[in-house]
Amino acid sequence: MRNINKKVIGILLFCVSSIGIYAQDADIKAAETAYVAEQYDKAIEIYESVLKNYGDSYELYYNLGNSYFKTGKMAPAILNYERALLIKPGDGDIRFNLELAKQQTVDNIEPLQEFFLKKWFRSVQNLIGVDSWAAVGIVSFVLFICSLILFFFSKWMRLKKLGFYFGILLFIVVIFANVFAYNQRKELLNRFGAIVFSPTVTVKSSPDNSGTDLFVLHEGTKVFIRNSVGDWNEIVLEDGNIGWINKKDIIVI
Repeated sequence: MRNINKKVIGILLFCVSSIGIYAQDADIKAAETAYVAEQYDKAIEIYESVLKNYGDSYELYYNLGNSYFKTGKMAPAILNYERALLIKPGDGDIRFNLELAKQQTVDNIEPLQEFFLKKWFRSVQNLIGVDSWAAVGIVSFVLFICSLILFFFSKWMRLKKLGFYFGILLFIVVIFANVFAYNQRKELLNRFGAIVFSPTVTVKSSPDNSGTDLFVLHEGTKVFIRNSVGDWNEIVLEDGNIGWINKKDIIVI
């Protein structure tokens, strides 16, 4: 009787899952149809509903960003492009469209010059996403074990040397792949980036309205959250400027 009940439950779960997948695919198809028909507001509504009901993916964020871009709403377009990049940082189309959207914003913030090794490290890290780096790490570790076996048990000196040098290379790849995957997962879980959603906001010197006015930001500008006090966030810009902004004026990526 218990086995029969388990089978029935399994069949029911499979059916519910299949219905959910079918409904999601139907909604996405409806959103794509609306987008092609230039009904961008309808596409936005459907994509937002899919994200809320079925979970996120870089494709959904990217398509939602495109829909917002078509309506001229740059702040939500940038927000969704940034969210897509967190999941798939190596996607060239997402980066290209993000840059197009940024060109439509008011603030032109020049990022601080990074040390070339740090810049190179970040560019390599962003070639692929966290799942891909995890897969690279696992495959490289398996090959590393094979290289050790070759080094310790091979009777031919050439194979021993091959196993030794190949093993060193693979060990380095394992370390970097794990570091890259850890960093990207950390960015996904602890999201410090945010986008300004108010048309104009004055950044203060302290977390209250009586603080000194430091500078003004406009809708669509990206900031990074450093600290929080009550209804205020301490933010830093890509050019190094620091100040306090009300939480209601930004949305976390």
